[in-house]
Amino acid sequence: MNPTLPTNSAEFINAFSHYYRGELSRMMSWRDRLDRTTNWAIGAAAAMLSVSLSSPTVHHGVLLFAMLLVYLLLAIEARRYRFFDVYRTRVRILERNYYVPMLAGADLTSIETWAVPLSEALRAPRFSLSFWQALARRLRREYCWIFLILLLAWMLKVASIVHPGQTRIEFIRTGEELFQNAQIAFVPGWAVVAIVLSYFVWMFSLMYRHRETPGELAYGEVHV
Repeated sequence: MNPTLPTNSAEFINAFSHYYRGELSRMMSWRDRLDRTTNWAIGAAAAMLSVSLSSPTVHHGVLLFAMLLVYLLLAIEARRYRFFDVYRTRVRILERNYYVPMLAGADLTSIETWAVPLSEALRAPRFSLSFWQALARRLRREYCWIFLILLLAWMLKVASIVHPGQTRIEFIRTGEELFQNAQIAFVPGWAVVAIVLSYFVWMFSLMYRHRETPGELAYGEVHV
């Protein structure tokens, strides 16, 4: 027996409410995954900071590794955010075009303006955000603060000198001392500093290029 479409308003409302509940559940599921990835990033950064700052003799490379690890988690979260944005967009379309008129006692918006595009999105699902847009959004909202803390800790680590056999810490006075501290194995210090600075310049330029546009579904205070 083939399934039948709703034949009256009661059946339509029943099907519509179940569909809304399903989309809301999927949205919340992906929202929970975002929180988990952010918690992993915060935990990893805190652990690396604790190891690095626990002793003046710990190499600053620990903090560079922390930056790479946090970026990996950021990339994972950007992928998850693209899925979350798909379901959030659908939920907001339903709320704005059906539930708001119902609660406000206004006339429903023409169904062609929202139900037809929504049906096409269900027939052929597509992401509404690119990977780089999602990356910039999560970086702006959460991860920029984690990276800034790691950068400040790394700068403090590179700018300090511990002489052999002493526990007293001194700060560098020349650029030569800075590059000597920043050296990692066979990689010269100036190259390490240049890579770190380029890394952060790239991140801030990414946030600038993918600034939020105004609109109902744009990034805002109540959105993630």
